[in-house]
Amino acid sequence: MTGFGRGTAREGAADATVEVRTVNGRYAEVTVRGLGDLAEHEAAVQSLVKDAIERGNATVHVTLATGAASGPLQVDTAAASALGALLRHAAAAAGLAPESVTVADLLRAGDVLVPAPPDPAAAEAAWAAVRAALAEALTRLDAMRQAEGTALADDLGARLDALDALTAEVEARAPVRLEAARQRLRDRLTDLVDVPDLDPGRLETEAVLLSDKLDVTEETVRLRSHLEQVREALAAPEPVGRRLNFLSQEIGREVNTIGSKANDAEITRLSVSMKEELEKIREQVQNVV
Repeated sequence: MTGFGRGTAREGAADATVEVRTVNGRYAEVTVRGLGDLAEHEAAVQSLVKDAIERGNATVHVTLATGAASGPLQVDTAAASALGALLRHAAAAAGLAPESVTVADLLRAGDVLVPAPPDPAAAEAAWAAVRAALAEALTRLDAMRQAEGTALADDLGARLDALDALTAEVEARAPVRLEAARQRLRDRLTDLVDVPDLDPGRLETEAVLLSDKLDVTEETVRLRSHLEQVREALAAPEPVGRRLNFLSQEIGREVNTIGSKANDAEITRLSVSMKEELEKIREQVQNVV
């Protein structure tokens, strides 16, 4: 489900801003950017986000405005000593006085200045700020997704009502369609045998076979059951995205069977309308966690 949340927090000298964006996806996948010196906490950030979104692709962007976890530069004494000796040796080889080697020469020759080890207290403050900002961002993200979920549930409810109404029309049309088919059968059999009185036993046998072939009672009963299960899922507090995806497939199975058994222009039209509503349901289900 798509959503966005932004949070800010300050802890000591650390000022953190975290933004979380989510888009639809079958699984929970989290990309984290901007942690910098806090990269060791990337797995923790991913875990917190996955617990919150359950399903979907999320991008987390972290900005530390102040209080970087790294300290100032310091001298790598071992490297400086080795480079100094090397430069003095080079100066002697060139016939120059050792005193001609300057600090500038030393700095240009190699990485003498290196970052100081991170200050543990500053690093902990920065991580605490990021964690607090992330919590706020996830809270706002959840609120946005909840609002979207309510809108989705309303839309899906309207689609279910439409399918219910179309199913009722199929149920009302089915007996009329069956009787018309039986009458066509009587007419054809009368023409084939060319006798004034048709054998009732033969007609009954053919009528039973025709009824079995065209009857959609089982399909409409199962279809109504699936629609009710979708409504129950929409009212459930837990994530139901996968369940809704399965139910939409089952609804499609019944609708396709009704269409294949139609043998009637009106029921064919109704089955096409049902497929249109079902396609809209499938599109919306992809947005459900």
